[in-house]
Amino acid sequence: MSQTVFAPWDDPKEKPLIRFQNVTKKFGEFVAIDDLTLDIFEQEFFALLGPSGCGKTTMMRMLAGFETPSEGRIELAGQDIGPVPPNKRAVNMMFQSYALFPHLSIWENIAFGLRRDRKPKDEINTRVEEMLKLTRLEKFAQRKPHQISGGQRQRVALARSLAKAPKLLLLDEPLGALDKKLRQDTQFELMDIQETTGTTFVIVTHDQEEAMTVASRVAVMDEGRIIQVSTPAAIYEYPNSVYVADFIGDVNIIEATAKASGEEMYDLNWADGQPPIKATSTKPFTEGQQAHLAIRPEKIRISTEKPVDAPNAMQGKVLDIAYLGNLSTYHVELPGGQIIKTQTANTRRLARRDITWEDPVWISWSATAGVLLDQ
Repeated sequence: MSQTVFAPWDDPKEKPLIRFQNVTKKFGEFVAIDDLTLDIFEQEFFALLGPSGCGKTTMMRMLAGFETPSEGRIELAGQDIGPVPPNKRAVNMMFQSYALFPHLSIWENIAFGLRRDRKPKDEINTRVEEMLKLTRLEKFAQRKPHQISGGQRQRVALARSLAKAPKLLLLDEPLGALDKKLRQDTQFELMDIQETTGTTFVIVTHDQEEAMTVASRVAVMDEGRIIQVSTPAAIYEYPNSVYVADFIGDVNIIEATAKASGEEMYDLNWADGQPPIKATSTKPFTEGQQAHLAIRPEKIRISTEKPVDAPNAMQGKVLDIAYLGNLSTYHVELPGGQIIKTQTANTRRLARRDITWEDPVWISWSATAGVLLDQ
């Protein structure tokens, strides 16, 4: 039995759970969100990604009901939620600070919202036990928040947010306070929990790696606008602009002027006295048009000998080497002064480096390795 791929956004018959329709949010003269339209589907793990001040937290606060749009409307499950107060929305928000009650046990913290809703006692007990199990906190039920680790507190906050079975859970930089190793482990836990509960998660983060790890789709934002919405793989491999290419992962950007050289083939003039770079593009470019070739370091080969039959090969010298355990990144300076990063996987132990600082090297890549961008 083949597993069907989860991609409701590709199905025109699917109705989104959340709809932003031409939403603008102003604070005085400042436009925080600029005429934004976006659909998010049920059971998605959706990431809003961008630098500080790009509007991602404002979007989240509007979903939660802490801010109202200046223009446009926001729908949740087909209903305009503009007039609905925060406590009446099927939405829960988990803050970066977790906001746990220090004097209550973990059990009591998770039960808090259910008690406030005057749920029957046995229903509360069952639900809290379910949440403790889901977040693997059964052993810690009677402890106070200060008696457990940061990663465990993070899971308590998650359990408390999910206890009321919201349609939508909003997570504002939820892993910001954790150290890198714990953050990575917790990302996978979050994904498992999201999959188990089927709750729609919307996460705000400025950490590209986090967004790329957890999300079904990522919206890359800048200055109140969404620049690109797509799956992590599509955003990495096919960014729609230099901004997105540069924001996600490591990239080389080579500025050039384009000239068609065949069907979907282009010659890029990028430096005086250098042969043109060959690149493919399904997007048409006119003769002499400014273009940017975005090419990931792992798609560029580095060698001491001139490569045979590579469509793009140029000589340079090694300026810098960063050794990252599983990868080595070489910074290679080309004759015109341009620096290109290239990456190789360290499959063998480094007994002796073939390539070291100041070495003359060749870098090469195929015509399809980069993405040609017009903006």
